[in-house]
Amino acid sequence: MYRSHNETLQYRIDAALQQACVTGDVPGAIALVMQGDTLLYSGAWGRRRLDDPAPMQMDTVVWIASLTKALTSAAALQLVEQGRLALDEPAQAVLPALGQVRVFEGYDLQGQPRTRPPRRPITLRHLLSHTSGFAYEYWSSTIQELRKARSLPAIASCRNAALELPLLFDPGERWEYGISTDWVGKLIEAASGQSLGDVLRTGLLEPLGMHDTAFFITSSMRARLATVHQRNGAGVLSGTRIETPQNPEFQMGGGGLYGTAGDYLRFLRMVAGGGALEGRRVLSAQSIAQMTRSQTEGLRIERRPTVMPALSADLDLLPGQDKRFGLGFLINATATPQGLPAGSLMWCGLPNAYYWIDPTNNICGVFLTQILPFLDIHAYPLYLRIQEMIYQDPAR
Repeated sequence: MYRSHNETLQYRIDAALQQACVTGDVPGAIALVMQGDTLLYSGAWGRRRLDDPAPMQMDTVVWIASLTKALTSAAALQLVEQGRLALDEPAQAVLPALGQVRVFEGYDLQGQPRTRPPRRPITLRHLLSHTSGFAYEYWSSTIQELRKARSLPAIASCRNAALELPLLFDPGERWEYGISTDWVGKLIEAASGQSLGDVLRTGLLEPLGMHDTAFFITSSMRARLATVHQRNGAGVLSGTRIETPQNPEFQMGGGGLYGTAGDYLRFLRMVAGGGALEGRRVLSAQSIAQMTRSQTEGLRIERRPTVMPALSADLDLLPGQDKRFGLGFLINATATPQGLPAGSLMWCGLPNAYYWIDPTNNICGVFLTQILPFLDIHAYPLYLRIQEMIYQDPAR
């Protein structure tokens, strides 16, 4: 394990993570934080699985779920730079299936869904900023009802039919978190003529040295894989068999990747570095500026009550604070209680995987657990506590 330059900070965060694991709040957790090229914290505590003594380590592989979205978004911007995609042209010109998507308007007298064509075409900008009209079933009873009415599989099935959902509103009119980035993955494949995994590998993963990140779990990765746990109504955790399909109909650009904390931090540092890491440029500074600038002015990003409490709590990062969304990142418009300055970037993954990028102080952090439901009552506060210790450390 690498050691921080600041032994006091290392000890304090170690103690918080160790206590959480000993008390059973989390089975295991990994945290990794850097400021520029300086390591602020690195630590892995607990076990990969509750019924197995194998420890969590810095090279433990986890399902990063929606942390995939930022990588898919970056790959899309690479194709924009190459002239193979455009942010503001109708996406159906590249992927005709997006021209068949309709807007849900309610139910007819026979109880069947009524839909109409959207008032404007879906663009890549709509998809990357989650203003397309697509939603997730975790926070939408309407999506749940439509899936049942049309006998559609869940998005995590990685079956093409899972994408055959209508929009809940016209593109550009609201912000709603959903399957937009999975459609971005399809757009990338149509524009490149390659699988999404191959595009990510050649354009981002290999250039950035992210050798333990992939849709398919290799034998080496599986030997270090942590299990997804689930908390029951009594608060007790147990292991599950949850795993994304390893022979999918489509590679889930919104949530299908597995990886390590070290790999993901390299991606975050590239973003903080304006598109380059250790002298290797993968995106232009102009593309990074687009990704990290608010795309949702005039649109509110509000709390989304859960309709699937076994999988997620209410979706409400930074409750009560003014938030924006860029092209792949949530942006806080005001400083957070933990100390993140305004303009920081962040997002999260379903099994309580979190990251942030602080451009003001050039700090990037990753916190990984493997617990459901999302925004877990113990894992999420632990992440915020670690973040607070980083920013309140007088030696930083």
